[in-house]
Amino acid sequence: MPDTLTITRPDDWHLHFRDGAMLAETVPATARVFRRAIVMPNLTPPVTTVARAGEYRQRILAAVPAGVEFEPLMVLYLTDQTPVEEIARAAASPFVHAFKLYPAGATTNSDSGVTNPARILHLYEAMEKYDVPLLVHGEVTEPEIDIFDRERVFIDRYLNDIRERFPALRIVFEHVTTGEAVDFVREAGQLTAATVTPQHLLMNRNDLLVGGVRPHNYCLPVLKRRTHQQAIQKAVLEGHPAFFLGTDSAPHARDQKEAACGCAGCYSARAALPLYASFLDRFGALDKLQGFASEFGAAFYRLPANPDTITLLRQPWQVPQRLSAAGEELVPFMAGEQLPWALAV
Repeated sequence: MPDTLTITRPDDWHLHFRDGAMLAETVPATARVFRRAIVMPNLTPPVTTVARAGEYRQRILAAVPAGVEFEPLMVLYLTDQTPVEEIARAAASPFVHAFKLYPAGATTNSDSGVTNPARILHLYEAMEKYDVPLLVHGEVTEPEIDIFDRERVFIDRYLNDIRERFPALRIVFEHVTTGEAVDFVREAGQLTAATVTPQHLLMNRNDLLVGGVRPHNYCLPVLKRRTHQQAIQKAVLEGHPAFFLGTDSAPHARDQKEAACGCAGCYSARAALPLYASFLDRFGALDKLQGFASEFGAAFYRLPANPDTITLLRQPWQVPQRLSAAGEELVPFMAGEQLPWALAV
């Protein structure tokens, strides 16, 4: 077995930096590993315009460590009031790369999201016209729908129709969690893709609920049955080009996670690449890391492959138990776990 693994420097096609003082932790943690990252726009207030995205981008760039090359790929937040003109402006922008559909109330800071995805067909039409990708948080939010069924219902109620009506629209099904989502992406053609998170690849709902509630494994969409986890794993292990790396890394202070109403999100930025490598190594599929982490996403977003490389070492590395950020204590995803792969310093 190889003791080192060198791949083209990867990109993270879905993450949350947050804002303000938190950027001092989140931006370096990602920029030291990934060359580019699709930056989620669910701030307060949300990033709904090219102008706001430009301002946010400058704050991110100011937090990049000296000597590190990193490019934030900005995303705009769709609302019921998004004007078609903003899609044209986004298409003309050199730094905006997509729009994000959050169903209102689906996840953190999504209250300003779209109340009915079927009522913004004119926006999908404009995105198709200007070739701006649509990134989808694929869940319905009605309280009567079981939380474990919300992704499947979103596909049946909205996504099949959007895919059929707008055949030239590029769609990314973000953080897929179910076999139904995997099947949808497999069957929808080359203009449909999906991001895969470490938590949905490595865990299922037993890891959230067995032996007591484990708040630091709580994310949205919530972890599903093992059969759904296995469907995601199969797509990654076979090297399917529609499935690529997107950590959904999302920091929350420890006291907000370990609360009576804990918030959703797993902060995986520092450990993400070793986690993916360790998973693939366990199944004898390390050769799939290059495509999954460094090629498939860039091809879908029609961006060039990165010119540099990164190396992992087969040596034990322990995920930190705690981190400090913005004056708060964070518990990272897989805190305290020892992994068989580490990033070369």
